[in-house]
Formats: sequence, C-alpha cells, structure tokens
Amino acid sequence: MTFAAGLACAGKKPFVAIYSTFLQRAYDQVIHDVCIQNLPVVFAIDRAGLVGNDGETHQGSFDISYLRAIPNMAIMMPKDENELQLMLYTASKYNEGPIAVRYPRGEGRGVEMETEMRTLPIGKSETVREGKDIAVLAFGNMVQVAEEAAEVLAAEGIEARVVNMRFAKPLDEALLLELAEAGTPMVSIEEAATAGGLGSAILEFYARERIEGVSLYPMGLPDEFIEHGSQQELRDSIGLNVEALVEFVRTSVPLKQKRA
Repeated sequence: MTFAAGLACAGKKPFVAIYSTFLQRAYDQVIHDVCIQNLPVVFAIDRAGLVGNDGETHQGSFDISYLRAIPNMAIMMPKDENELQLMLYTASKYNEGPIAVRYPRGEGRGVEMETEMRTLPIGKSETVREGKDIAVLAFGNMVQVAEEAAEVLAAEGIEARVVNMRFAKPLDEALLLELAEAGTPMVSIEEAATAGGLGSAILEFYARERIEGVSLYPMGLPDEFIEHGSQQELRDSIGLNVEALVEFVRTSVPLKQKRA
C-alpha cells in the first residue's frame, strides 16, 4: 500500500489488487499513506463477501465498514461482470482521490459484455426494476437476489422497485430523498457486515438530514464471524437469500399502504 502511494505521488495510477481480508492488515497505510494525501490509488478488492471454500478467515465481511469511515474514499461494487469492467474503467479515469471496487469470489452471471468502455457517474444508482410498493436497495451481487425476489413478489401482486446502488460512498442522496418523500418502505441488502455497511450509511444519511418517518430495514451479514461453508449454504443459513428477502417484503408492504 505504501509502494502504491509512492507511485501515485510520482504521477502513476496504481491498482492494488488484494483480498478484502488482506487489506485489513494495511489499514494504517490506507489512512496515512493514501487517504490523508488524497492520492488516486485504485483498490481492486477481491473476495468481498462470503468466500465458500476459502474458509472462515477469508470472509470479506468488513471492507465497507472499515473503508467507509475514511475521508476521501469512494466505494463501489458491481452487480455483474460487465459492470465490473465499467467500474474498473471508471476508477482508471477517477482522479479525485482513492477509490475502491469490491467484487465477490466466484463466476460471473454470463451477461453480455460491452466492447466500448464508458465511465459511470460517481455516486449514482441504477433502477433495474420499477415498483411502487417497496424499494429494495441492493449492493453488488445482491442485485440478482433482489431481482429474483421481485419476480416472486410480482406474482403475488407486490411491486418491488429494485435499485442497483453501485456506490456505498458517496451515496445517491437524490434517490434517498425521493424515496423518503414518497414514503416508500425500503430494505437494503448487502453481502457485508450490517454494522457500518451500506444500510448503516443510508440510515446515517437520513439521521443527518433530520428526515423522520423513514422505514428502512438493513439485511446483511450478522454481527458474528461466519464459519466455513459453501457460499449458498452460508447465505441460506444467515437469511441472505431470495426467500428471506421475499418474506421481509411481504411483512413490510402494509407500512406503505397505511400511510397512503
């Protein structure tokens, strides 16, 4: 990390490719060597989230929480392999300071890959499905979970808006203000620790802006060390899957109806 800071000071654009858990060991260097100087270092964070056979010591649970607290840092996560390449390209063009792209272990979704690169607007989300009853604010690989849950809910007459948040920092504040003004109940879902994660960031935003009456439920990794197991086994065991998301939405939708 210190070497990357030196390269950035010399006018280079270093990419630090590293596991989420290994980056924890360089936390002091991230703060003092990179972020205080606001250097344009790109963090390519692999193994972000649950890691399956890599085991308990490699679960990438905490990178959002420990990076989000650092000034000058931007944090994003792609919903699929095409968005990953766009985010890496965006990071290569970003010169306002350090920026992190976190991505999970495993294979992509098999989506079509764009052949011409384009930058993504910093701090802006993407609505991938419209809906008026509830908003699911999904981060990274949880977008697919949210889309599948929305399909199940649609068959029951519940319209879920699915938002690919893209950024945990900076947040899409315009979107959050829109949802609050409409009185839309929300659930955030991320494969990361809920303590200090995306859901916490959204709640902090509403508290900071003194916005009352907001209904938001964060879903993510519980406040415990996650044991060894396949990625799907672990998601099922902690309730971070389609079924758990559907069940929550079923119980939260009446909140919007009561306010209507």
